[in-house]
Amino acid sequence: MSKTYNIAVIPGDGTGPEVVVEGKKVLSAAAQKFGFKLNYEDFDYGGDRYLKTGEVLPDSASEEMKQFDSIFLGAIGHPEVKPGILEKGILLRLRFELDQYINLRPVKLYPGVPTPLKDKGPEHIDYVVVRENTGGLYTGIGGFTMKGTPDEVAVQSMVYNRKQVERCLRYAFNYTRKRNKNNTLALCGKTNVLTYTYDLWERAFHEIGEKNYKDITREYYHVDATCMWMVKNPEWFDVIVTGNMFGDIITDLGAITQGGMGIAAGGNINPEGVSMFEPIGGSAPKYTGKNIINPLASIACGAMMLEHLGEEEAATAIENAIMDVTDNKIKDMGAGKMGYSTFEVGDLVAERV
Repeated sequence: MSKTYNIAVIPGDGTGPEVVVEGKKVLSAAAQKFGFKLNYEDFDYGGDRYLKTGEVLPDSASEEMKQFDSIFLGAIGHPEVKPGILEKGILLRLRFELDQYINLRPVKLYPGVPTPLKDKGPEHIDYVVVRENTGGLYTGIGGFTMKGTPDEVAVQSMVYNRKQVERCLRYAFNYTRKRNKNNTLALCGKTNVLTYTYDLWERAFHEIGEKNYKDITREYYHVDATCMWMVKNPEWFDVIVTGNMFGDIITDLGAITQGGMGIAAGGNINPEGVSMFEPIGGSAPKYTGKNIINPLASIACGAMMLEHLGEEEAATAIENAIMDVTDNKIKDMGAGKMGYSTFEVGDLVAERV
């Protein structure tokens, strides 16, 4: 009897629905080949709904999402909606309310994909960033006093408790062990300036590592040094673990080194609950409806989702298919520069699966 997974789909804004279609196309090919079923239910959360109803996200949304095995997201961001409304009202709210406390970002250069890093190839760029996803500066703790006056003060606090830090670190140690590449976990922080928050991170990092993960080599890098080495020597990295803001920044740097936003995939993970998978590149509204957007990030998200659900053989087949396509068919990852339409790229990957 085949296993069935129920997937909540949020196509979202701009080119989100277009890349979701191609992601589902490849997922369906994998499901058929490897003998499981995927049931989808679409949700219209995004800019159009907000403009029509004034509602960003229904209060029932998080409880509804908990009934699914996973969430497959297209993109959030609408040119007619002020920045921050949808991002905070949908993405951050779902991450927080579903306690998706890990943001998982593979930084992997596929064969045939150009990178701006001189003399670097797929053998050099293959690491993973584990970003804490529900704490730190992004919780919005802070406020204004005397707003709009010459004496205005704005405060936003980076707050972490021990539980948040420890569970993120344990996930990162376990992921490093499972990945089994170099068995090296690097903590990215700023202990020389953020002497409270990252002191907590560093102490917990070494305490947990020494007690339970002696097989994992521990390293520490300041965030500015991390950015330099991501450009100069990306081959040094295996798994990086860091807080919310630093993780947000370095994963975008990682994305451009792996060929750009059009190929970068990510997961918002609750290891004990429902997780959400999304391409990194955003809604790209200027390309909406033109059938030229690169869907490979969405397709790679599908592979990440299947791996998380335990369908590792199918996930590997999708990733291998992507690599075959980048190595032999597509030589430019930019929208309208691939030599194939959005639909055709999806077909190429699905055929190879």
